[in-house]
This record gives sequence, structure tokens and C-alpha cells, in this order.
Amino acid sequence: MRSRKLKIVLFGDPVLRQKAKPVTVFHKKLGELIDSMAAALRASGEGAALAANQVGVLKRITVIEYEGEYFEMVNPEIIESEGSGQDYEGCLSLPGYAGMVERFTKIKVKYFDRDGKENVIEREGKMARCIQHELDHLDGILYIDRMKEEFLVNNEDDDKLEVSVVMKTAGPRPE
Repeated sequence: MRSRKLKIVLFGDPVLRQKAKPVTVFHKKLGELIDSMAAALRASGEGAALAANQVGVLKRITVIEYEGEYFEMVNPEIIESEGSGQDYEGCLSLPGYAGMVERFTKIKVKYFDRDGKENVIEREGKMARCIQHELDHLDGILYIDRMKEEFLVNNEDDDKLEVSVVMKTAGPRPE
């Protein structure tokens, strides 16, 4: 399949605040989009996952390559969750910064693959956190929306950035 070069959009692009629409048709073009998303993720060099709206496509799709696993999730949804824990998260749409976010520690997710086959997986720890981050993207929610701290931290020099400033740039959270 042929993949096209996709550009990762940054905080402030309104597409990041829009809710993605479910995929209803599983066809060759869906596979091409997923391949292009995977290529964009790998080209980023530092990302763990990428949601379709991060490349300007309002479809409920994410690709995850993290912790030695690779997933292509279409129309994913959390069907069970438990526990709670905090850890730092970053985002390809706000490169260089991370913030402390509380998430479920264990989740069960139902999703479809590129061919329309339903899958159910359970994950915990960092992979559970990663999946939740991506599913939030599909609902127009950014990790800064879930932060309780006032500052993001720069990954390279520990400089701080006020969350309130980033929130103004990111735009309002969807209803």
C-alpha cells in the first residue's frame, strides 16, 4: 500500500479540540491512512503513539508503538478500568514538554483492526496510560486538561511552562 506523508499538528490547531468520528467503512484507503500514520509516528523519532486528529484527520484511529508492542486501533473504547496512578506524559503535538497526569492503572479496551475484526485487550501500567492518552485525543481532550499541577516541564532543560498559558493556545476543551 502507498502511504502519504502526514504532518503532526501542534497545540493550537483547532482539529485537536474536535471529536473524531467513528470509522464505518473498512477499505483500502483506511489501511493506507493507518500506514501513513505509522510512518509519521516513526518519523517523529520520539513518539509512542499517534491519534488521527493529530495529523488532521477526524477519524477514531490511533497507532501505538510502545513498550515493544504495536497496535492499530480503529474505534477504540475502554470497556473496563481500575486503579489510579500519576505519572508524566508528553505529546507529539506539544514537543519537548511533559506534565503529571492521573490515569487508570489497568484498562480493558475494545477496538477493531484495519480489516474490521474486533479485538479486546487488557493492559496496565505505561501501556494503559498511553492508550488512555490517545483515546482522549480522539475526544478532543489534551493531557493538559487532566493536569492538576500549574506547570509543564521541559524534557531537556527542566524549564517550566505555565499550563494556563498553554491552555489559551490549545483552545477550549470540547463539551
